[in-house]
Amino acid sequence: MILALIWVITAQFQMKNSWRIGIDNTTKTELITHGLFRFSRNPIFLGMTMSLFGFFLVIPTVTVFVFLLVGNILMQIQIRLEEEYLVKAHGQIYLTYKKRVNRMLSLY
Repeated sequence: MILALIWVITAQFQMKNSWRIGIDNTTKTELITHGLFRFSRNPIFLGMTMSLFGFFLVIPTVTVFVFLLVGNILMQIQIRLEEEYLVKAHGQIYLTYKKRVNRMLSLY
C-alpha cells in the first residue's frame, strides 16, 4: 500500500500542470507520456487499484472486497470518459500513444 501511495504521488508530480480531478473541457493541457506514463496510460488509477488490492490483502473481508470491485468499476468508467476527452483534445497524438501504452500496465 505504501508503494502504491508513492506511485500515485510520483504520477501526480509527473503530470505537473496537466493534473486535474475530473475532466476540464475549458483548459488545454499537455499530453504526458514520460515517466510512469511510459508504462501506464493511467498510473494514478493503477496506483489506486494497487492500494485497494493491498487493503484487501491486509483486511480480507467481503466489505473491503466490495470496495475493491466498486472502486475498480468507477475508475474504469472515469478512464473511458477521460479517453474520449483525450482523443478530442489531442487527436492522433493520443491515438498513437494509446496503441503504444496499455491502459493500466505495459511491461516493455
